Amino acid sequence: MQLTHQENQFERKTFPITLICDHIYFQQNIGSLFRISEAFGVENIIFLGKDIPLTPRKINKTSRSTHLHVPHTIIEETPDLVTYLLQNNFEIIALEIASNSKPLKEVIIPSGKKIALVIGSEIDGISDELLKISNQIVHINMFGKNSSMNVVQAASIALYEFTS
Repeated sequence: MQLTHQENQFERKTFPITLICDHIYFQQNIGSLFRISEAFGVENIIFLGKDIPLTPRKINKTSRSTHLHVPHTIIEETPDLVTYLLQNNFEIIALEIASNSKPLKEVIIPSGKKIALVIGSEIDGISDELLKISNQIVHINMFGKNSSMNVVQAASIALYEFTS
């Protein structure tokens, strides 16, 4: 029999992971990123960009109200985000297929260090400015003809790997 939210026995915990959303604007993706972040105990979400559509009534359907429980903020300019990440000594891990990326299974999660998982926009991926400051660039091995997947699906796979 399926358990309700109240009946499940999952341990409640938060991981020192900040999800960095580089110019993600599709409201369904934003709502789903809140939902998956809450499920995996993400500490914080930072949305990079101007005019991020965080209107609660529009993202509520896909977030299932998790946007009320996951701390989040908007940083409008990339240089401000870069300064924040570097000053706060994050291990910056970009999820992107790049010439120097390695498979996600090879990611090294340093103990005792805050993680910034950078995911890219639905159109352009992660900006070069953020790739340049990344400590690690990882990709998800795929075996079909397609070379990309939905940003929420990719973030879910990476968060599973980071938290297991």
